[in-house]
Amino acid sequence: MEAVILILTLLFVAFMALAVYAGVKTVRAAKRGVDRTITQARRSVEDTALKAKSYGQPGVPGELAQLRLALRTSMRATQDALNAGMAEDASLAESLGLFERLSVHGRELDDELKRLEREPDRATVATLLPGLKERTERITHSAESLRWAARDRARQFADDDLAALNAQIDLEAGALRHWTTDEPAQRRDTAGHRWSGPADEATPPSLTPPDPRLRTGYPWEKSARPETTN
Repeated sequence: MEAVILILTLLFVAFMALAVYAGVKTVRAAKRGVDRTITQARRSVEDTALKAKSYGQPGVPGELAQLRLALRTSMRATQDALNAGMAEDASLAESLGLFERLSVHGRELDDELKRLEREPDRATVATLLPGLKERTERITHSAESLRWAARDRARQFADDDLAALNAQIDLEAGALRHWTTDEPAQRRDTAGHRWSGPADEATPPSLTPPDPRLRTGYPWEKSARPETTN
């Protein structure tokens, strides 16, 4: 009896621990989702404010806003391109590591530009603008180089795959038309045997119609209309 009670107690404790663990995981996942939403919303608000400043404020404030907006836009586009490419091309890991190092310089520059936006001495900030523009261009140029290299690599892979697919389709198309050369030879059988008809032999695998239930839909396909019965 004591052994049964001990086993039930252990099972209850294990169940409670599992429930607590699942609850903690759920709460953490929900918190991460909320944090991502808040971060994205904050970035959207900052980008909107920078666009308004770059077009609505003349002089030094507007130029600083333009630099920050160009920097953030280029870095975000490169990060998205590399992260998307990593899902299919693991060799982009090194490029992503280089981008992380570049991001450190990008964040430092963005923080400096942000501080200078609040600087009341506009004359001094104006003297710093040429150097700030050069740093921004160097960072964005490096980011764009990584982004376009990743896109060119993905496009080249797609072109190579398409070329190989075209070659395979050409071979299959030739195989599907084999009756245009095989049938006359069979009709001229020197033994005088009657050529076997479709009812005598099984349909070749290449001519077997596909099962419509196994088809996968594509965006350019129209949905089949259901048959109606009277």
